[in-house]
Amino acid sequence: MTSPQRRSNCPLAFALDLFGDRWSLLVLRDLVFAGKRRFSEFAASPEGIATNVLSDRLRRLEEAGLLRREPDPEDGRKVLYSLTETGFGLTPALCELVLWGLDQQPPGTPGPPAQLVEALRKDRDGAIAALRRKHFG
Repeated sequence: MTSPQRRSNCPLAFALDLFGDRWSLLVLRDLVFAGKRRFSEFAASPEGIATNVLSDRLRRLEEAGLLRREPDPEDGRKVLYSLTETGFGLTPALCELVLWGLDQQPPGTPGPPAQLVEALRKDRDGAIAALRRKHFG
């Protein structure tokens, strides 16, 4: 795992150096909540990430130990991405960001699936446990 050079001893600054840009958080979102695993799936996200930026973010997240890449068993020329335990450790923070963002949006704005939102609002720990099972069995 490659870590960026620390700019300070602040743990928040260090965390932001690992994954704090917009695109990295959206890639992590797609892994955690949408179950995306292929480059093409990430590229198809509605935010419209450029393929060169996506390649860079996937590489950086892998180097930071937040995700891993493995050959696609269906097509050995392609790879699948998955969360590591370290990467999944960000799930509670991502859940809180989702809930906070929902509270800031104008009423009627489309958002994540209602079932996910309801699960996070009712039983955040249970929802995270369900996501863990989805990713790690």
